[in-house]
Amino acid sequence: MKRFVWRLQRVLDIKIKEEEVKRAELIKVTERLAATRGELLMQKRILENIISDIAGKKTAERLREQEFFLKHSKATGERIKKLEKKVRELEAEQRKKIAEVLKVRQFRKGLERLREEAKRKFIEEEEKLEQKELDEGSTISFARKMQNITAGSR
Repeated sequence: MKRFVWRLQRVLDIKIKEEEVKRAELIKVTERLAATRGELLMQKRILENIISDIAGKKTAERLREQEFFLKHSKATGERIKKLEKKVRELEAEQRKKIAEVLKVRQFRKGLERLREEAKRKFIEEEEKLEQKELDEGSTISFARKMQNITAGSR
């Protein structure tokens, strides 16, 4: 039996590799997004802890610390805003990467379906040829036996 060869196999291989690359890119973006979200959460928690710490102090001490906190909270607020902006950008990039992966996967799956269909047809054709050869062999064998029987009866 001949070996199955599909002309589009190289395209399928390229699409599989492309999907792997896109998936790796998506993982990197997701990791960066998770790290940025973690940093954002940490900055917010630090602010909350400082505020709750200041709230628990006596009035005179609390006023001094509130003044110091207010001077430095602007920089921290800007850092938080930058982190939130970066999170939004990374989320947009992540959605884009997911769409790319899905597009490549859909194309690859279509190619795989075409390959399976071509392979199924190839096997059917090979089985038909094999059956035809077996039928021809049986016919020839039967004809020889009949020829031997008629030759032997003479």
